[in-house]
Amino acid sequence: MINSYTGLDDAEVATAAACAGADVVRTLYGRPLARIDKGAGDFATAADVEAEKVILAVLRAARPGDAVLGEESGPQGARDAARQWLVDPLCGTLNYTVGSMLVAVNVALRDGAAAVADPFGGEVFFTDGESARVRQDGADAPLTPTSATRLVDVNLDPPFPSAPGFRAVDLLARPEFAERFRPRVVSTTLALAWVAAGRRAAYVTDGGNLSASVHFAAGIALCRAAGCVVTGIDGAPLGQTSRGLVAAADAETHRALMTMMT
Repeated sequence: MINSYTGLDDAEVATAAACAGADVVRTLYGRPLARIDKGAGDFATAADVEAEKVILAVLRAARPGDAVLGEESGPQGARDAARQWLVDPLCGTLNYTVGSMLVAVNVALRDGAAAVADPFGGEVFFTDGESARVRQDGADAPLTPTSATRLVDVNLDPPFPSAPGFRAVDLLARPEFAERFRPRVVSTTLALAWVAAGRRAAYVTDGGNLSASVHFAAGIALCRAAGCVVTGIDGAPLGQTSRGLVAAADAETHRALMTMMT
């Protein structure tokens, strides 16, 4: 049997995997789906599980020697593999179960190529680690961040590990934030792709080190390749000691947000 993924570069593999997952998410939308309890109010559905299965099948076929970390299935492959893929098959599960189409499928090669698919918008955002593009109806266009919308997406989901020093809700209440920006809460990391595409001025979330998170790695890769300013909520580079994430379309927007957060 001929492997249809032979010859694809990493960005094309990430894109194929994310699109395969998006097809499953779209197909199962609106159907009764049992919830799989993960504790602390978190849960998955059959859509999460089935989407991850097809993503893993693409990655195994295209890159059999690579390791994979899936949100639902955990780590797979050789522990000493030089490369690892990070898979979030359905970011925005709660949105999905209540009928909202604001979800994303995230596939990222750690410190490399990545793709974020929008199952219902028909777009896939992808990067080879150097440049970032969006594909729709077979046509590719470069991602161009801009703060013109003044819309800042803020993750308000718990936990709040940086409280009381930083709470996202406190940022929204600051008069200077209201004077300059308009808040949005999409509740999915699709919003990070929108920062890279110029549809959001910035994205802000609390948390630990998110650079190697299955939820955030693909969006971070897109923003970096598109030329956004990406740091922790303390302004430090992302890394083992960083906290949370600020992805801003430009340096001026990033400086303004950091002034309000510190």
